[in-house]
Amino acid sequence: MTRLRTHDAIIIGAGPAGSSVGLTLARRGWAVAIVEKSAFPRRKVCGEYISASNLALLDQLEIGDAWRANAGPEIRRVGFFSGETCVEAPMPPAKDGPCEKKDGFGRALGRDILDCLLLQAARSAGVEIFQPYRAVAIERDGEMQMVRIQAGNETTMLRASVIVAAHGSWEPGPLPSQPGKSNRPSDLLGFKAHFTGSSLAPDLMPLLAFPGGYGGMVSADHGRLSISCCIRRDMLARLRKHRGPNHSHGSAADAVSRYLMESCRGVRDALGAAHPDGPWLAAGPIRPGIRSCYERDIFRVGNAAGESHPIIAEGISMALQSGWLLASELACAPEGRAGREAAGRRYEAAWKRLFSTRVYAAAALAGIALRPSSATLMAAIVRNFPQALTLGAQLSGKTKPVPGFV
Repeated sequence: MTRLRTHDAIIIGAGPAGSSVGLTLARRGWAVAIVEKSAFPRRKVCGEYISASNLALLDQLEIGDAWRANAGPEIRRVGFFSGETCVEAPMPPAKDGPCEKKDGFGRALGRDILDCLLLQAARSAGVEIFQPYRAVAIERDGEMQMVRIQAGNETTMLRASVIVAAHGSWEPGPLPSQPGKSNRPSDLLGFKAHFTGSSLAPDLMPLLAFPGGYGGMVSADHGRLSISCCIRRDMLARLRKHRGPNHSHGSAADAVSRYLMESCRGVRDALGAAHPDGPWLAAGPIRPGIRSCYERDIFRVGNAAGESHPIIAEGISMALQSGWLLASELACAPEGRAGREAAGRRYEAAWKRLFSTRVYAAAALAGIALRPSSATLMAAIVRNFPQALTLGAQLSGKTKPVPGFV
């Protein structure tokens, strides 16, 4: 028998974007449901760094103190590792806000911890959590919309006037807000791993540049180093083929790990005596760009609304802030479809004002990094002008305060 539950809003996805909008709406009196297909805690392909400009928002979401207690060291330097080149420069501090706790520099926290903190805050705020459930269909029911969710053989129908897609942009699926399947040689595939015992300076976050891709490293929580990267599909195919016919079925993650060590002296130095903390993870293809924030009566947050190239390490920041922006617009919108449409237009305009510059800047930087032989050019530039790293961090949005917290 199919169950029917009614809410004011249904959020599909319990990552930073989904939990941010869900718990904010719940604290403003909305009846909210969050649908999440994965059991927590779960590790996820993600750079895991959060800029200091987000910490007033984390306090508003009531996880700021827990985040500070668990996150890794402050990141006070930004670096560049490519080939034999290792350059560093100061990380620009965040602009002062009204928060009494002055957090000038960002830090990193594993998604296995961060997502649990956010979802628990949402549950404490009264959000009804459906986990692990998968959303398999969305249908209109007059002024309302119906979301069919499944867990094994159990089916539940959720009904609400507001549907928020917070499911990311990588995984194809049956929902109108999810991407279709397509494979292109230029696709970027994401990889991520944790290590312990790394020798990377704890306050340094280097950008990694290598032919066919880019990545980053950062010291995260509990002594873990987080390393993540994006690599073109055609480059990955060449790396796996290069191993020879007897290794044609080798792990893609193994090929990427070897390639990073071979391509960057800084990676070899940092991981030479380190030990893996769990397996490498893979995801993708990554779809950077600006998408619609409100389409076919579905609001989008996080990567579903738009994402920058991970080269600027702003994914979590954009997810948290987009959820906050949408909740702020929905909370003051008049009832009815016209009110929702107006809120959607305001939200999309606010999203573009806040994020478009960093999306375009990331695309330009990634375009340079992904060109053949451009890693050599980038290395020459930063060796002669290391302050370009500081400027790049500013352009990426790391010092830009969240609207409503200035």
